[in-house]
Amino acid sequence: MELLGGGGRGPCADPQGSFVLGNLAEVVERVLTFLPAKALLRAAGVCRLWRECARRVLRLQRGVTWVSAGLAGAGRRQDHCLVRALAEELENVHILPQTVLYMADSETFISLEECRGHKRARKRTTMEAAFALEKLFPKQCHILGIVTPGIVVTPMGSGNNRPQEIEIGESGFALLFPQIEGIKIQPFHFIKDPKNLTLERHQLTEVGLLDNPELRVVLVFGYNCCKVGANNYLQRVVSTFSDMNVILAGGQVDNLASLTSDKQPLDIDATGVVGLSFSGHRIQSATVLLNEDVNDEKTVEAAMQRLKAANIPERNTIGFMFACVGRGCQYYRAKGNVEADAFRKFFPSVPLFGFFGNGEIGCDRIVTGNFVLKKCNEVKDDDLFHSYTTIMALIHLGSSK
Repeated sequence: MELLGGGGRGPCADPQGSFVLGNLAEVVERVLTFLPAKALLRAAGVCRLWRECARRVLRLQRGVTWVSAGLAGAGRRQDHCLVRALAEELENVHILPQTVLYMADSETFISLEECRGHKRARKRTTMEAAFALEKLFPKQCHILGIVTPGIVVTPMGSGNNRPQEIEIGESGFALLFPQIEGIKIQPFHFIKDPKNLTLERHQLTEVGLLDNPELRVVLVFGYNCCKVGANNYLQRVVSTFSDMNVILAGGQVDNLASLTSDKQPLDIDATGVVGLSFSGHRIQSATVLLNEDVNDEKTVEAAMQRLKAANIPERNTIGFMFACVGRGCQYYRAKGNVEADAFRKFFPSVPLFGFFGNGEIGCDRIVTGNFVLKKCNEVKDDDLFHSYTTIMALIHLGSSK
């Protein structure tokens, strides 16, 4: 290890020393590939050789991973099942997350407590689960968290696992995005201000939604949409970038739980629009809309077949399902998991995530018959907002090495 000190004859001056050091680095690097990210960071402190090897390993580990918690992990404990799963599993994750998107059920993740000491008791919202979850990730990590009535998750371990539609009950997932070469993932947040409903151009540009030729996909979510004027504000925000040739997918959720990239404190009672923008020429994406007429296994599979025809590579790809709370088991005559199972049939190795929400955002980008993707300028703003539908989306983040 003294060869790394920099004194005397450097490794370059001694061919034999360079050969030995190169072989040693190769051995160290192979060993470090078996370590999760947190152990890699600890190993990087051993010496300069180990630090450089650890950096190379982290750069190569670019695949998205996830931690999920379903009904099997739920219980009557004080903390939420997603927080427990992350506390246990983050030690085993082989990437260093730069951006995290998590979704959890609104019934148990955010609690309401009675406030006393007033003439009229009022409800106070508490977010201990969100605070506990945020503390588990590195400080420089951007975390976007939302809560919705129901959750769609793929169990941990493999994209081959059967995705689950959990319409009721304690559940959640966290998608962990590392730094990926050539791809930029940016969170954005616009808060409804009754005194000023205009979005300045610089606000959209700063988060990559305007003047960005590399923009490929926008996941967009409106929260607290039950409040007066909230839905109109959501439509106003989406209309500012809806005519661009990008994929739009998302919906209306109950609340915003986390947004660590925001400079201002999070107001749980506010109304706004939040999401992630994906930029980079390596990104490929497509969406399909399951409208109200899609109400049996045959028509669901026909929609998945159209999505399959978009020829999105399955490796290093994530699937998203944003469904109306009015769909699910009862919509399919008491048969559960119909849409998630159809997705898995056509995309057996792609993990699927999403929610059951209060409205869906997106469009069918694939024309029936010739399977040609529609251009966004062929889609009107009114065609992007739906109810009693499901939006299925694929996002391919380039070939993983």
